[in-house]
Amino acid sequence: MTTETTEPADEAPLFGPESQFSAFFDDPRWALAMIRATVLEAAHPQIGAALVDNSTFVTHPWRRLRNTFLSMRRMFGTDPAVREREAARLNRLHARMSGSDSHGRAYDATDRAARAWVVATLFESAVTMCRLSGQPLDQDTMERMYAEYRAFLAALDGDAGELPEELADFWRYFDRIVENELENTEAARVILYRLFDHLPAPALLDGMPTLWAAGRAVVGPLLGAITVASLPEPYRRRAGLPEMPGAPTLMQGAYLAAGLARFLPEGWINAETIIEALSLAPDSDDPRARTVTALRARMKKASALLRLLTPLSGDTDPGPAPSTATEENRRSSEEFFRRVLDQTGDGHLDWPDLAAMARELATRLDLDEPEETQLYDAFAAWWRELQAALDTDGDGRVSAEEYAAAVPSLAGPALIRVAEVLFDATDKDRNGSIDADEYRTLFRTAFHRDLTTTGGGYGRSAFVGDFLSFMAGRRTGTAYDPLLADA
Repeated sequence: MTTETTEPADEAPLFGPESQFSAFFDDPRWALAMIRATVLEAAHPQIGAALVDNSTFVTHPWRRLRNTFLSMRRMFGTDPAVREREAARLNRLHARMSGSDSHGRAYDATDRAARAWVVATLFESAVTMCRLSGQPLDQDTMERMYAEYRAFLAALDGDAGELPEELADFWRYFDRIVENELENTEAARVILYRLFDHLPAPALLDGMPTLWAAGRAVVGPLLGAITVASLPEPYRRRAGLPEMPGAPTLMQGAYLAAGLARFLPEGWINAETIIEALSLAPDSDDPRARTVTALRARMKKASALLRLLTPLSGDTDPGPAPSTATEENRRSSEEFFRRVLDQTGDGHLDWPDLAAMARELATRLDLDEPEETQLYDAFAAWWRELQAALDTDGDGRVSAEEYAAAVPSLAGPALIRVAEVLFDATDKDRNGSIDADEYRTLFRTAFHRDLTTTGGGYGRSAFVGDFLSFMAGRRTGTAYDPLLADA
């Protein structure tokens, strides 16, 4: 793989802690800039179609955020071997995403022009966030940062030819894409108007609907207005995006306030720690969970007080209790379908949902290519099995009602194969048992759980049984919840 990573000895390296990217990684302004960049990505027809069909950003946004930050850390780190491995993983992931949009236009996630646009939005949004916060970058810093992002693209594609070599040419390229190619895609609309209104609570606030709903009701519309106001004017005009009165002032104030946070003592803001705290379940045995549990206890008190002061009808009425065991099972099945099986949030179970599960498992367990391929093949076989057993109306997908009517059919031979592939990926010494060291080095990364076993090991049959119980919806609150159920 050829990458543009060489530079004169007296210059800071393009990757690593001395890079411009690392200087901005913990910058609180990124919270606003990343939303803006994501909308600009989603407005590209190819990228937007791929997101709608394959992404879990609506149903599992916090998980997607965590994975994105982890990937960026790997790509911009100092170790070229880690960078090359991550680039290969991303390329394999994108190679599995292709199809056509609602207008019948083909999309391919490996399209080099589309991938270049993703990198372009990240760079341009970083420059814009500095300008909007009253701390514009000087020309030398911009040139340096642009070289880093071109090197990032080169690490993915083998070269950075899809982005102009010179920064001055980049701005003409960016304006041309904005004015001629971006659209008011479904994905962009979802991010701006659905995601903020229905954003699920992170694990830290799970079980506190009143507190979360109250905060979301205030912050959601503000984030939407700030994001729209920060988008390039030609795109806002072509897409017909409404701008709230006073939104530009609100946007400027938000970026200025976020910019001031940069002057806090070093280490006070750590993006990775914040993201982990949001996604770490309080009942996890990760040592950091103790802090999360203490914070959660305080938030529960605040939530209880808020419930007394301003009860929200949607949170205070849990609905009628199930009248029969059948009704209770139906509700439980529908909840499991929504939280675990419908990974893309479109109300149906089809191949993109199972592919998202395979992708998440492969990412968390950091599988090599052969193991990753085996996992995808196992999930593909499971999908064919599910179609045959559950798709009673023949529309090529499984509805929540079809699932609830035939839950036992989920645990067939193909799902057993999925569990066996996962077991083999974890059982590195191939002794037929997952020992504590294997669990800590691999499985804990995925599930944030310590191994509780008898005899010092976790056998194949016990592992397969637990996984089948979870995936058939018969058991929740297991080690698998943080991987496939959490937002």
